[in-house]
Formats: sequence, structure tokens, C-alpha cells
Amino acid sequence: MLSKNQLKLINSLKKKKFRDQHKLFLAEGIKVVEELIESKFRVHQLFCTSDYKNRFSIDKIQIISDKELKNISEFSTPNKILGVFEFTDPNQIKTEGLTLVLDGINDPGNLGTIIRLCDWFDIEQLICSANTVNCYNQKVVQASMGSLSRVSIIYCDLKEYLKNETRPIYGAVLDGENVYKSALQNNAVLVMGNEANGISDEIQKLISLPITIPQFGKIKKTESLNVAMASAILLSEFKQ
Repeated sequence: MLSKNQLKLINSLKKKKFRDQHKLFLAEGIKVVEELIESKFRVHQLFCTSDYKNRFSIDKIQIISDKELKNISEFSTPNKILGVFEFTDPNQIKTEGLTLVLDGINDPGNLGTIIRLCDWFDIEQLICSANTVNCYNQKVVQASMGSLSRVSIIYCDLKEYLKNETRPIYGAVLDGENVYKSALQNNAVLVMGNEANGISDEIQKLISLPITIPQFGKIKKTESLNVAMASAILLSEFKQ
């Protein structure tokens, strides 16, 4: 049975303030939790129902009832296991290869999908502005589907970071050069902007190579692409 202290901790970790305070985050579902168990993240505590087939030699696992799992789950239909994991120490920023940079991404689903894209396209490092949604947000963790364990995510002052960057800095904007006609460099930085407002003005000033995904529709009434969708298209072009 879950204790009052355990309930209090789990519920508190649904807020960034307490995740930062305890250096802990939550993950749910068999696939996500098992990938995190086998990764660089250390297990703080696992809670699972009796029908979960445990294939790990972990002593920090506690059997709880379906009702208890439902009470602590963010899912309408909980999936057998919830894990509490410790933060990892941030890596040093790399200055080689292709680095993806996010400026003010707000939607957890978008960030989680972008983390999966980085994993798919072998982008080892994702640099985020301080006002980008927290990568340990439970919805981000779920949307990343385990890729959080394989992508290094660093939050920093983007302006200072980009001012010291020596690689070409590409930026996804509406009036940039057609990406399909650009000679893209693999040793570079690609900046993606906020869902509603795009790349902020102060960051746009630091972009040396603005690029865009051209619109082929005849009516051209679509305002813009979803940032995760646009990231997928641009990363695919960089990797060709």
C-alpha cells in the first residue's frame, strides 16, 4: 500500500518546482519505464500492479493495487507501472555535428516528439532555451517514448550560447531560403522557434542562414507547419 509520504511525493513531482527540488521525475507505461531502467537514469522507486512481469533485478519495486495506480496515474487507463527516476547531470555542450536548438517551445507533446526525432536522426544533443517546456514534464516523458534516455538535453541562455557558436547557424523561418535548394552543412546548428511566434527577435539576429520549407498547396491558406512536423522535415533534409 502507498504511504501518505509516497503519495505526497508522487503528486508533487507533477510540478516543475518540486521536480527541481527533489531532482526526481515520473514516467509511466511499460515501454517508457523499461527503457529508462536500462539507461543512464537511476531508479528511485518503481510502483507496479501484481500482473506486471518484472524482468529486472531491482529491489526498489513495490506492488500496489490497480486502484492505487489509477489514483497516481496521469493516464485514464493506467499501464501497470509508474517509475520515479533521478535526474541526470547535464552534459557539456558539444560543438561538432548537427545540433538542434529550440527557442521557446511550449507544448509538451511537441518537445517529446522532437526528442524522438533527435533519437531517430542521431542528433545527440538538444539545446533548449530557459523558457522551453521542461523535459521532465510527465507529458514530455511520455511523448518521447523512451528517447529521453538517449538524447542529451541542455537548457541554457540561447543568446549567449549562439554568440559563441562557430558553426553555421540555420534558422527555420517563413521567408528563408528554400531548404530543398540549399546546400546544407552537417556540422551546423538548426534553430526551431515557438509554436505561435517562431524564433524570437533577439535569436533571429544571430541566425546566419535562414531556411524555410516551401508551401506547395495552390490556395496557400495554411499558416504554418507544426514545429515537430517541421523539425522532422528539416532534419531529414540535413541527413540526406
